Amino acid sequence: MAASAKTLTLEKPNVTGDWTIVLPRHRKQRRNFIKSRMAEQGQPWIKFKLLKSWIVFLGFLGSEPKMQMVIYGIGSIESYETPRLQLALAILMKKRLSWIGDMEVFDPILSATETRVLETLGGSVLSVNEQGRRQALKPTLFFMPHCEAELYDNLLQANWRVDMLKRVVLFGNSFETYEQYVSVFKNSTVINLRKHILAVRRFTKEAGIKTVSDDYFRAFHDLSWHFFQLRSRDGAAIW
Repeated sequence: MAASAKTLTLEKPNVTGDWTIVLPRHRKQRRNFIKSRMAEQGQPWIKFKLLKSWIVFLGFLGSEPKMQMVIYGIGSIESYETPRLQLALAILMKKRLSWIGDMEVFDPILSATETRVLETLGGSVLSVNEQGRRQALKPTLFFMPHCEAELYDNLLQANWRVDMLKRVVLFGNSFETYEQYVSVFKNSTVINLRKHILAVRRFTKEAGIKTVSDDYFRAFHDLSWHFFQLRSRDGAAIW
């Protein structure tokens, strides 16, 4: 069934576990959706497909009513379309999913104008560069498309405890791809910069993203959702 340009559709999972991103093809819409008038413009819509249902997400909430969203390394939304597309996805999630709470954003290159735009769109811009070392003291969605590997590694290191990793959901570069890269090149410096990524792989449930248009390949290629399924010594799964 066709969805309108303003609809967020959650479909039943397919057998591959991939999530599909579908955005509008009209250039005028792509230029305008991040502006402060975006509520009045034709917004992009998204179809998510995941092998497990949304219970996977909601299972991270526990007794918390909301999951906060932290966005690192979004880039210049004023200068480039790729960050605008990525930000649009985050904003639509916050708008359409009632369990997404506060949205915090940081990138050292954000201008004063971009900061005001982000605040208009419902986000708060951090004044301190955390270098990815935010501890998940409550359920947190880390939205980090195409960040440097060191930033993911910093995040994992800061949360390198069962009680914190189980609160983390990460949207970012595929950890599976990092593992494949390291297995080919076997460079000790590269391995050291990704040691937490590599160590957590066996505890990671990863759901990759597929784009349905070449127009959006740069914004969403090689991105995945990462969920960390940890096990205690007796083998029982811990979420």
